[in-house]
Amino acid sequence: MPPSAVGIRVDYFHDASDEYLALLGVARDRLPEREAWRRASELECTRPLGQRSMYAVLWELDGDPVGFSTADRIVLGESAFMHLHLVEESRRRQGLGTAFVRLTVEHYLEVLRLRRLFCEPNAFNTAPNRTLQRAGFSYVLSRQGTPGPINGFQTTTLWVYERPASAP
Repeated sequence: MPPSAVGIRVDYFHDASDEYLALLGVARDRLPEREAWRRASELECTRPLGQRSMYAVLWELDGDPVGFSTADRIVLGESAFMHLHLVEESRRRQGLGTAFVRLTVEHYLEVLRLRRLFCEPNAFNTAPNRTLQRAGFSYVLSRQGTPGPINGFQTTTLWVYERPASAP
């Protein structure tokens, strides 16, 4: 994701309804202030890979941005946690998420040289859980907690994608 596109991510969360944020497990009062978040995200995208706390991928369809994925808790050469979001509701439930996640997994494995990629969506948000299963992730466990800095306390489902042993 180029620095010029980080507003898509920031606006996605800030413009979402309270009901939608609850489905995501996101607490509105934990969101960084819009412009500060945008500036920090732009700066993050310009840092060398080994110095980033987050790496983002923009999903486009016919030249239009339709979603994004971010990876955080990155340990280069080992593991990271990914997040996935289709921005427009009209684009959901069409199989796009699964296709984008599959492509993004391969990108993260290559660029970040990962052996494992985790994802931990809200357990009651059916769409990402099904998407991860369809994209080849394996169920690990369900647990309660606060999975990230913008999340509230919730039940999550932890999934993992492991690089095939034959892969470089």
